[in-house]
Amino acid sequence: MKNFPDRFIWGAATSSYQIEGAWLQGGKGLSIWDAFCHTPGKIHQGQTGDIACDHYHRFREDVALMKAMGLQAYRFSIAWPRIQPLGYGQANAEGIAFYSALIDELLANDIIPWVTLYHWDLPLALQLEKDGWLNPEMPALFRAYADLCFEHFGDRVKNWITFNEPWVAAILGYGQGVFAPGRTSNVEPYQAAHHLLLSHAQAVQLYRSKYRGQNGRIGVANNCDWREPRTDSPADQDAAQRALEFFLGWFADPIFLGDYPQVMRERVKERLPVFSDRERDWLKGSADFFGLNHYTTMLAQDSRGAKITQEVYGNGGLSEDQEVQLSIDPSWQKTEMGWAIVPWGIRKLLHWIDARYAHPAIVITENGCACPDGIEKGAVHDPLRIAYLSSYLGEVYNALSAGVDVRGYFLWSLMDNFEWASGFSKRFGLHYVDFATGARIGKDSAKWYSQVIRQNGID
Repeated sequence: MKNFPDRFIWGAATSSYQIEGAWLQGGKGLSIWDAFCHTPGKIHQGQTGDIACDHYHRFREDVALMKAMGLQAYRFSIAWPRIQPLGYGQANAEGIAFYSALIDELLANDIIPWVTLYHWDLPLALQLEKDGWLNPEMPALFRAYADLCFEHFGDRVKNWITFNEPWVAAILGYGQGVFAPGRTSNVEPYQAAHHLLLSHAQAVQLYRSKYRGQNGRIGVANNCDWREPRTDSPADQDAAQRALEFFLGWFADPIFLGDYPQVMRERVKERLPVFSDRERDWLKGSADFFGLNHYTTMLAQDSRGAKITQEVYGNGGLSEDQEVQLSIDPSWQKTEMGWAIVPWGIRKLLHWIDARYAHPAIVITENGCACPDGIEKGAVHDPLRIAYLSSYLGEVYNALSAGVDVRGYFLWSLMDNFEWASGFSKRFGLHYVDFATGARIGKDSAKWYSQVIRQNGID
């Protein structure tokens, strides 16, 4: 038995647009994802999150599922347009009431809420009126939205995450255009990222000053896949390091070290915005824990002087900035997303974070896999998911045993949901969702994870 520390947190995660539905109910305004999904050709089979899992109406049923599993914590996001339909102005009372009821239901069932303020569903009005994250007014607007959330929920919520995967919002939203708002550029991702970081800093500064008495903690959830040198050549080793700095360092360095990585400054030059001294001061140290979303590993090869033939996972213009060619080992097994299953990658990444950022307290805020799940005689058997989770948790345990300070693990996801551009075609959940009826069915992995939580460890 691999036993985890006594106070280790076991949870599961979701996000608002992916599960809530009720897109025109409860006083909610439109988000950029509402608009993007209703644009022909953007989403698999023209699917939308209009209804999704209908969590808005079924949240008590979903909390009961969590309770039955023995889940200790639940990470969910608040939909900004449900709190402020236009992204500014007075709070929407119905939106406040919904999240307040959800939080109360969680606490009544001894489940700790972990709340993400932004998981990509920007109020559409801010995109149309302000040009979204490209506008330097966004940090102040986000601060005002965060203020409402802290005011109404902070008496019960003690674990806050400002942004989920700002890299995705910047790159897939403004570089590749495959996610909302669907823009393509090799300049705008850096501008959007800059304002996302400053928005984070503003929200944290507000929380630590005005809401200090709530005695909570706040951080950010960055995503990163491990980059393994394709060969042991110095050039490929440098390429792997460079790729990690362009990926995770881009967002983590300002928060933990005070500025962008030097390699980015050298390569991106004038396209990379500059922080003022005051902004650097606000950013540095603006996280009480290191939130990490991790799914896969890729091989990194130096491509200086050569044309990059394959832009894997949509690196946008950053592939050219990095001069790194990415690939996978053909022997690696893959998930339904096409992502390689490489358990040791999470251990190596945890050690990299530990060394670079001076031993931070790390919370794995997402990890999981999409599998070809189907119902067989009323049950859902997902041995691949169980094998994936067991192997990745085994490597988390190995990192812990070597001294890395990992405090918790949130499995993605509690239930099958709307998987962004993939629509409903990819299933990550511990619970199978019949999207025609809304029915939930616990998969074998839910029973397995419940056992992991009960014994606080893996076999």
